[in-house]
Amino acid sequence: MFEPQDAPRVFGLAPGVDFPKELVRGLLARLEGQPAHAIGRIDLVVNTRRMQRRLRDIFDAGPPSLLPRIHLIDNLDTLGSGVDLPRPGPALRRRLELITLVSKLLDQAPELAPRASLYDLSDSLAQLIDEMQGEGVPVEAVTELDVSDQSGHWERAKQFLAIAHQYLGESVTRPDPRARQRQVAQRLIAEWEQNPPRHPVIVAGSTGSRGTSALLMEAVAKLPQGALVLPGFCFDMPQAVWTDLGDDQEKISQDHPQYRFRDLLRQLEMSRSKIEAWTDTPPPSAARNALVSLSLRPAPVTHVWLTEGPKLPDLHQATEGLTLIQAPTPRAEALAIALRLRQAVEDGKTAALITPDRMLSRQVTSALDRWNILPDDSAGLPLHLSPPGRFLRHVGDLFLRKLDSEALLTLLKHPLTHSGGDRNFHQLNTQRLELQLRRDGLPYPDAEGVLKLARKTVSRSKDPAQMDVWADWVGTHLTDCELTGDRPLEEWVALHMALADAIADGATPSQPNGLWQHHAGEEAAKVMNDLAENAPYGGEMSAADYTDLVGALLQQGEIRDRDAPHPNVMIWGTLEARVQGADLVILGGL
Repeated sequence: MFEPQDAPRVFGLAPGVDFPKELVRGLLARLEGQPAHAIGRIDLVVNTRRMQRRLRDIFDAGPPSLLPRIHLIDNLDTLGSGVDLPRPGPALRRRLELITLVSKLLDQAPELAPRASLYDLSDSLAQLIDEMQGEGVPVEAVTELDVSDQSGHWERAKQFLAIAHQYLGESVTRPDPRARQRQVAQRLIAEWEQNPPRHPVIVAGSTGSRGTSALLMEAVAKLPQGALVLPGFCFDMPQAVWTDLGDDQEKISQDHPQYRFRDLLRQLEMSRSKIEAWTDTPPPSAARNALVSLSLRPAPVTHVWLTEGPKLPDLHQATEGLTLIQAPTPRAEALAIALRLRQAVEDGKTAALITPDRMLSRQVTSALDRWNILPDDSAGLPLHLSPPGRFLRHVGDLFLRKLDSEALLTLLKHPLTHSGGDRNFHQLNTQRLELQLRRDGLPYPDAEGVLKLARKTVSRSKDPAQMDVWADWVGTHLTDCELTGDRPLEEWVALHMALADAIADGATPSQPNGLWQHHAGEEAAKVMNDLAENAPYGGEMSAADYTDLVGALLQQGEIRDRDAPHPNVMIWGTLEARVQGADLVILGGL
């Protein structure tokens, strides 16, 4: 497929080009004249599942052919036959183990941080461990840094690093996912050094921003039939500016879009002039690419705007079709974006909002709801904002604090409460209880108080016995649930799920409740079952710690329904933006 050469083989595609489409076009062009089965021998490594799906869709659109073997860069087990490593330990188990360790540290040194930050600290520590394992950095390399710090912050940080040191020392036999991924890459590279594959191996769409990815890309670029295809590579940047991204300005230039490519080529000992275009397809607007390239120069060299700016092509052509909206508030920004997306729907065009700001994307989704337009959000709906997620958080709060009237009515009115039968009677009884609460007042309802108020509504009820049954159910399951002291995590999970089921079943259950049904309910069940399975590793915790843990776990989940959204309105993150385009593209949250 490739002509033999001694130097690493690196290609690029310019910004604005449809990367998956051009990737396939370049593959087919290089296979022209070869047997039909040649494409089936290609190992193609991509960085996201969405890219994987898009490539399959392009091949499915024809003409008929075999498919290359498409692998994910986060799952390299299928790339080599001789990789035999134990499966990684569950991610939740690691979080629970770290929570236990951080909790003990806070017990010994409460001045380090408030107890409420227990999960956030554990989560940050887990991310640090992920980063260290992915980059191959030992704990000693960090703890031995010479940091002059009179305020003592570094000493406190080293106490948390000691936890990382202890944890990493105990997780050698069953590595974490990031550590295992690096080990798989290292074994593949060692195998290739002894027996390099003779078939094409191509890494496409990755920038090498992670240590393990960069390690793999360096090895693939040097294979006899290996190649890299870099996305969004700027061919317009002058060599002098490319050199300025080097060592002298490294700390300043790391946020530049081309810095990772500069770092990768430095590791490959390769000059930028050696990078060839993967296909001859020009970008949609070369003038716009030149303008964007100049505008994104690193801060130390922005003086070149004065000399190179006048040399740019016609700016009217470069900015054709561009509109700038400077919104005074985030709400105004969301409304403006929603209106423009709606206009695109009316015009029959595809439109995409690209933003890393999840709050903005939710505000835009809410604004579009008034026109019954549901965008296809690549990040989905956060699980903790779905009906099952909110319900589980409300039930968890019953353990935390004394029940007040507002919390009682909030839970009684939740659509999943009493969903196991006689939902209409439950809603009617809830309305009657609320009216009586407003008349008589009951700031902190208990079982006896709820029953007394319910009986005052008996004269207006056609079924007093049914009202008593309902009031007894409310008093039994929703009042006096607060618990003090530390308990094992297994006990908290069992109590939580049992209480959630009892409240969802209702006073007179006649059918399965809706808590664990549909896509959102199934995702919530996965989270809670995973927590129950790994609960023995969590140790003992208070009600506050448990509710924080459940809230954080639910927040990490997401729900996506591919059939419900509007087919022409999308919301993408920055990674998804590489995979496909739209007639109208909006960059939000700038």
